[in-house]
Amino acid sequence: MDLENAQVQMRKGILEYCILHIISRGEIYASEILDELINARIMVVEGTLYPLLTRLKNSGLLDYKWVESTSGPPRKYYVLTDTGQLFLDNLNGTWNELSDSVTTIISKKTK
Repeated sequence: MDLENAQVQMRKGILEYCILHIISRGEIYASEILDELINARIMVVEGTLYPLLTRLKNSGLLDYKWVESTSGPPRKYYVLTDTGQLFLDNLNGTWNELSDSVTTIISKKTK
């Protein structure tokens, strides 16, 4: 079994959840999302982030607006839609259940 592949798959599984959480705090530029994910060691590259943001938008979970920039081209700022917030609220419940379950399993001592 490939450890690196298993680690990548675990990160991919929570990436969408983490992105929605970051955006739920308020309007945010894609590079700020990327920076936060990298700082949290979720190991994301732009090539992964932008298609995921597009998919979330096409699913009705995100919206964006263009904001003029004094230092370059306009920037796209992302926000959660009402549907996105409801989706995130439901994911929070799932995360809490999974987290509790995993903690229960990995905290048991060997017999």
